[in-house]
Amino acid sequence: MSLPEMDEKTRTELEAAAFRRLLEHLRDRSDVQNIDLMNLAGFCRNCLSRWFREAAEARGIAIPDPDAREFVYGMPYKEWQAKHQKEATPEQKAKFAAEQHKH
Repeated sequence: MSLPEMDEKTRTELEAAAFRRLLEHLRDRSDVQNIDLMNLAGFCRNCLSRWFREAAEARGIAIPDPDAREFVYGMPYKEWQAKHQKEATPEQKAKFAAEQHKH
């Protein structure tokens, strides 16, 4: 499979739109815990915020971790934790520990 021909600007705009949609989806699905994302997909909201920060740093833009997390979570991280984060179950923790070498 190959994508249709497009210029770099269009491709970047499509990628940005998909990323914004992913963020919106994750904000709407606050019931999905980060540990579940890590256990199933190998990344979580914190990974996305780190990748965003690292991409900015590669372009000479400094974004502190709390600001990058707020960008991804749609609110300050501590607020999101208080509203949505639940204690991980022993099963979730065990799976995460067993898979940790892959993350």
